[in-house]
Amino acid sequence: MPEKNNDSCCEICGAIRKTRKTGGVEACSTCRTVISCVRNHPDLVRKIWPLYQDEPILLHAERISSAEPMELPDVLDGKRYRTVDREDNKWYLSVSEINGNPVEVFASTAFDRNHELQSRISNLTTITRLISLILRHIFLHEPLTMSKCLKQIQRSSRQKNDLPDMLYGVLSRYNRNPEEAGRNQSVP
Repeated sequence: MPEKNNDSCCEICGAIRKTRKTGGVEACSTCRTVISCVRNHPDLVRKIWPLYQDEPILLHAERISSAEPMELPDVLDGKRYRTVDREDNKWYLSVSEINGNPVEVFASTAFDRNHELQSRISNLTTITRLISLILRHIFLHEPLTMSKCLKQIQRSSRQKNDLPDMLYGVLSRYNRNPEEAGRNQSVP
């Protein structure tokens, strides 16, 4: 008489193996070990996760965080890094920090008056302003809004029809809060 196969599909990894109900799901032995580790040692999972994954862990738990937004102080610690691009232009990248975490990034060059670099500088300003906005969101829990993004893009523009100006023109059409965007237009 042929032996009956008791294997079923693991609801976690999808493998066809012997499963058992664990935490409300049919799981194979490997997945049961993972479930046990997550349930009993979440601190260990948080510690190991960044070593193997680029994706943030516990996205929903971080969103629920009760941390209040922190205001940016008038004086910050910072570091300045000198770099050289592939065309031998020297650039200075300044990173402002709070408790060792980056919260603002600035970029400058000794060639600010070089007309050829003006568009690159306005693009770089846009990038650094948006990165700073994201860093403040991550480390200071500052709310991230479309209006704030538009304000930073607009402040990056150095002349009519440069890339930041064009980005602002297009993206401002998507702003769900036009009153706030209108106030931002008059801000230097």
